[in-house]
Amino acid sequence: MREPLVLLPGTMCDARIFGPQIKALGRERAMHIAPVSGHETVEALAENVLAGAPERFALAGTSLGGMVAMEIVRRAPTRVTRLALMDTSALAETPAFAAMREPKIARVMAGSLVDVIREEVAPDDLAAGAARQSVLDLVLDMALELGEGVFLRQSRALQRRPDQQGVLRKMRLPTLILCGAEDRQYPVARHQFMADLIFGAKLAVIPEAGLLPTLEQPEAVNAALVQWLES
Repeated sequence: MREPLVLLPGTMCDARIFGPQIKALGRERAMHIAPVSGHETVEALAENVLAGAPERFALAGTSLGGMVAMEIVRRAPTRVTRLALMDTSALAETPAFAAMREPKIARVMAGSLVDVIREEVAPDDLAAGAARQSVLDLVLDMALELGEGVFLRQSRALQRRPDQQGVLRKMRLPTLILCGAEDRQYPVARHQFMADLIFGAKLAVIPEAGLLPTLEQPEAVNAALVQWLES
């Protein structure tokens, strides 16, 4: 029996960030979408996912979801059969970048969530193309449905996230590192760095995609995930 796949959405995203993957991969395996929105630390988010996850599972996460995925592997390495990290980082947040989040948090809590989300995922964060505006519209819709409280909690989790380089060096799982070729927030070089830390990891750089390849180039992402799941 094929192992179930647990998917962890990114910052201010819900299951719709994986809509094309759920449609394509859900025909042949159980899919579990675990929210990463209820706590202010990556550690607490990981514990929450583990409490509701199958006993053993494949794990894929994007952005904040990828950071939570690495913490899950650290806490429960025998439960994870394989790992996919997408458009994310293994590094702790720098003090300078953590400080830069504070004005955005204040603005969101004062009622400016729409403006902040439009800055967080700007048109130039995605590759140019016909799908760009529809992806931006979906990002805003997901953020507005999640709301200000989730933005606060996820911002705190990002600020306080642990460095996971040591976890990656110890891993012996079939691992996929995936990113958009035009991702400005989590650039290709950072993903190459992660792939170099992990024994046997495969790096997949998705052409004509930026921060959100699961939506920008779903067929290419699906193909990479299928190859990873069947490896």
